[in-house]
Amino acid sequence: MSEERYAKQALFGAIGAAGQRRIAEGRVTVIGCGAIGSASAERLARAGVGRLTLVDRDFVERSNLQRQSLYTEEDAASRLPKAVAAERRLRAINSEIEIVSLTADVTARTISRLAGRPDVLVDGSDNFETRFLLNDYCVREGIPWVYGGAVGAEARAMALRPGLSACLRCAMEELPPPGSVPTCDHAGVLGGTTGAVGALQSAAALRLLTGDRGWEGRMTSLNVWTGEARSVLLSRREDCPACGRGLFPFLDGRALPKAVAFCGRNLVQITPPEEARLDLPALAARLRPACGADCNGFLLTLREEGLELNLFPDGRALIKGTQDEARARAFYARVMG
Repeated sequence: MSEERYAKQALFGAIGAAGQRRIAEGRVTVIGCGAIGSASAERLARAGVGRLTLVDRDFVERSNLQRQSLYTEEDAASRLPKAVAAERRLRAINSEIEIVSLTADVTARTISRLAGRPDVLVDGSDNFETRFLLNDYCVREGIPWVYGGAVGAEARAMALRPGLSACLRCAMEELPPPGSVPTCDHAGVLGGTTGAVGALQSAAALRLLTGDRGWEGRMTSLNVWTGEARSVLLSRREDCPACGRGLFPFLDGRALPKAVAFCGRNLVQITPPEEARLDLPALAARLRPACGADCNGFLLTLREEGLELNLFPDGRALIKGTQDEARARAFYARVMG
């Protein structure tokens, strides 16, 4: 480890020389290398984290460049997988650390292999299904992790230490109903918002790596447009399904939407774990400015990126234009929140 390289960071009293050594020995897995994940990963690489594992299922597109700081126009033109492009960029930034990239979809079946057993896991995902899955995995395995979210100008981050702090399901017991939570696809997002989440997440990860205790479970929110900030310490719930009762339905796959490709048709059906009761006309009105959604009262239809989503009132969706179940699930999560 180059002492000169990290001298200013080690001068910070809360880290010091001993903390910098812990950072250099640390292992961090970043799940999702989009806007939030790339911002967090870059700061962690610059901070000297010893081993960074980058996991993402997607490739770079031109529409990503407004907010995803690790990527270039050349990456988008080449349609490079995000994990690969991120690894290349981070190696150019810091050649002293170990970086591993994995282009794969994180599911209940793959999370143990992809996430491994890092010292800290960082959430760079863009949907609550994956976040609840990460929460189940980290609570079960006792792995500290850092949640992050960004929509519009609102940045949020929280560090969670299983057994000591509240977990994500202490704050939100169940998945929000489809379409009830704003997403970047219909509410937009500023590059400054995702950068702020990356700053909050990376600082939280460094605190976890250096052994700082007693502050976990605090949700920090920042509106980068108005400058308003707030921080709330969440209480751990004894009746929490995950950290209180030891139930992990997202990890065993029971609580996640099911995707089934139709044989002989370019079509995937997404079925939520529980039947919903959606107000399709209201949902269409909210989505229409960004996605051009149509609704006849019985079916909501929108088209984007060569795919067509047909949503029923019970939350079930037929996605035309692909037989790739991972792509269909990603599209459903991105649009429906």
